[in-house]
Order: sequence, then C-alpha cells, then structure tokens
Amino acid sequence: MPKRVDHDARKRHIAGALLRIAEERGLQHASMREVAAAAGVSVRLVQYYFHTKDELLLGSLGYLAEQLDARMRSRLRATMAPREFVTEILLAVLPTDAEGVRITRTWAAFYSLILAEPHLSGHQDGMRYPDGLERVIAGQLRAADRPEPELAAAGLLALTNGLGSSILGGQRDAAAATAILRHHLALVFGDGEG
Repeated sequence: MPKRVDHDARKRHIAGALLRIAEERGLQHASMREVAAAAGVSVRLVQYYFHTKDELLLGSLGYLAEQLDARMRSRLRATMAPREFVTEILLAVLPTDAEGVRITRTWAAFYSLILAEPHLSGHQDGMRYPDGLERVIAGQLRAADRPEPELAAAGLLALTNGLGSSILGGQRDAAAATAILRHHLALVFGDGEG
C-alpha cells in the first residue's frame, strides 16, 4: 500500500525550518539548500512545495502570522470588554516570554529582508497581517466609543511594535515595556488606570 503524504504538514515543516533560520540569524543569506538541510529534506522537495525562494519566504510568513494569531486567541475570552480585549491582544504581541521573543525576532527578520528586497512587500498576506490587527483593535475602540479609533489603533500597535524592538534590543525589560503600554492604554481609554 502506498504511503500517504500529508502535503500541508510537509509544507509547514519546511516553512518551520525557514522560520527557525529567520529567528536565529535573519533571512538575507538564507538559501533553499540551507532550508532543506535545516528541515532534513532534499532541495528538490523544498522546490516541489515552494518553486522559488520568494515563494518560500512568502509562504513561511503566512505560517508565522498563524502562530501570532494563535498566541493572541489563546489570551482572549468571548466575554471580554473592549479595553480588556485590546490589552490582551497587545500584550500577546509584546515579546514578554520565550514564544513572544521567537515570534518578534522572526517578524523582525522579515521586515529587515523587505528593506533589502522591497519587491517582496506587496506580495504576501503575512505583511498585511498588521493591517488586519489594526482593524480589529479599531473595532474594539469604536465599541468603547473612543475618539478616532483608527488612529488610536495604529498608534497603539506601532507603540507595541516599538516596545517589542526595545525589549529585543535590551533597552528595557518586559515589565517596563508592559508598564508603558498599560499607561498608553489608560490614556486611550480615558481612565487614569493602567
């Protein structure tokens, strides 16, 4: 009897190898051969699932977006008020634990690659993921009747991403970044408590 192949699992396995390389040392010099070696498969198999390096990069970014989405969803409950919802979403984005550091470092590798290869910026869903996240946050701010929800959502997400970079760069620790985020949430929600 022929062996059944789970093509999605194989694609995810190969993409996972690329994501590990991205986290550990960036993507500028990652090759399909290196990804194949890290995944323990042949270069031909990598090329079967991802015909070009760009396809591999873009496809892997979609899996990274799924990981961040799962991290956020694990923090949410159906009965959350808008402020609590926004707080939990943004805390999930901050690299305050090992998983958060891994995800943030990997996103940073993709952003760095796009600076070097701008042709990649418009072709992948993963780089549009922050736009969707902003819309979700803006919806919650609108539900809480906060002024200018789109601008506030964009500012909160930009602040959170900047705080994530400051954690990774050693400028501040997770507790300090969380305190800054909570302070700005209090300002946005107009209540004085963080």
